[in-house]
Amino acid sequence: MERNDHPKVNSLIRINNYLTKKGLFNWMEDEMFLKMRYRVKLGTKLNLEKPQTFNEKMQWLKLYDRNPIYTKMVDKYEVKKLVSESIGDQYIIPTYGIWEKFEDICFDELPNQFVLKCTHDSGGVVIIKDKNSFDLKDAKRKINKSLSRNYYWEGREWPYKNVKPRIIAEKYMIDESDTELKDYKMMCFNGKMMCVFVCSERNLQSGLHITIYDREWNKMPFGRNHPASDLDIEKPKKLDRMIYLSEKFSADLPFLRVDLYEINGCIFFGELTLYPGSGFKEFIPESWDYELGSWLHLPTGDI
Repeated sequence: MERNDHPKVNSLIRINNYLTKKGLFNWMEDEMFLKMRYRVKLGTKLNLEKPQTFNEKMQWLKLYDRNPIYTKMVDKYEVKKLVSESIGDQYIIPTYGIWEKFEDICFDELPNQFVLKCTHDSGGVVIIKDKNSFDLKDAKRKINKSLSRNYYWEGREWPYKNVKPRIIAEKYMIDESDTELKDYKMMCFNGKMMCVFVCSERNLQSGLHITIYDREWNKMPFGRNHPASDLDIEKPKKLDRMIYLSEKFSADLPFLRVDLYEINGCIFFGELTLYPGSGFKEFIPESWDYELGSWLHLPTGDI
């Protein structure tokens, strides 16, 4: 039984998650909070003096790597400008509009299919496949709930603290399967793409699967919080270009995850992630937490 499958551990994590979302730990300084949260989520002491694992180094980067550009990189609207300026707007998923309040959205001006998402958090997404039949009240509830929270407090990912909460509508995209949009999450360590987390089967009853491949598209022998797919996921046609683009984005950064899509042979940009899983997700087996940690060389000297 994995640690997070143990009933008592799960209960403790749920309580901690609830108290965190309620803001009852907001009084804590970042370092104190991260040490507490790390102990609860991963069951071990956080070593910030000599971090070894990937998860430990994520916490170190939160505390000590304060590059101001990171705030724009995690803003789902502003990052499109950065990417467009870097590699061109042909990789950008079209944006239909941006608003500060749900009530300001003019649905009559939107196409039949689109995606609503919040610019300042993770998970504030509503997919509308038919504008004439979707649950407007439920969409409003979900979006307003996201607008009301500051994502920074949940994992002390400081770049999110000052992102302006807004709503954007994007073009609804689907890949060649005609049933889903696979995510290719390119894990870049000190500017080199080392492995790809492929997210698939979100729309199936079995739920999200994450399958991990190396640069040559060999399946890797570890996982995190979702099972690997039993399907044989085809190598993207533009994998070499995806690697090039992800390394271009991540140049001069200690770590960056670049999320890309491939649709009918064309590459589209998804988002940039600085701290996957907020650095609180177990590796299975645990040795891979150390392996990925060894790939990440932390900055030295003044940050």
